[in-house]
Amino acid sequence: MPETDVPVSPTTATRGCWFPRSRRSPLLARRMLRELLATVPDGDCYSEVGELLTSELVGNAVLHSGMPGRLVWVSFDVDATRLRIEVHDASDRPPVPQHPDATAGCGRGLLLVEALAVEWGHFPRPGGVGKVVWCECAPHRSA
Repeated sequence: MPETDVPVSPTTATRGCWFPRSRRSPLLARRMLRELLATVPDGDCYSEVGELLTSELVGNAVLHSGMPGRLVWVSFDVDATRLRIEVHDASDRPPVPQHPDATAGCGRGLLLVEALAVEWGHFPRPGGVGKVVWCECAPHRSA
């Protein structure tokens, strides 16, 4: 899939890519995030939480978008104060955090997003079918 790098300013870096609706896509999106963060000063302060949030949002798009053959767009925008993750899919269904019981094997992804992201939300895709689910995380500096 072709990636796009957009130089916004010396302190901002962005990257986006189309991914198939595949179980492998969260892994590929995390790899793309790691590569982007390696180009940004102190980018590693976003890696741990950013990779987890990427996995959750991309995994949800792959699992729940329900549109066979459609692709998922993943983009990152990072600067010194925040990392923004956006995942576009073809489903109009809004993401709803679940509250599974202790024995459930899934359903906790958006609870993790709520707990780890500074903010998160969703909106209809501009000019198209589907939605964008996004979140932002703050830098985490080791003590």
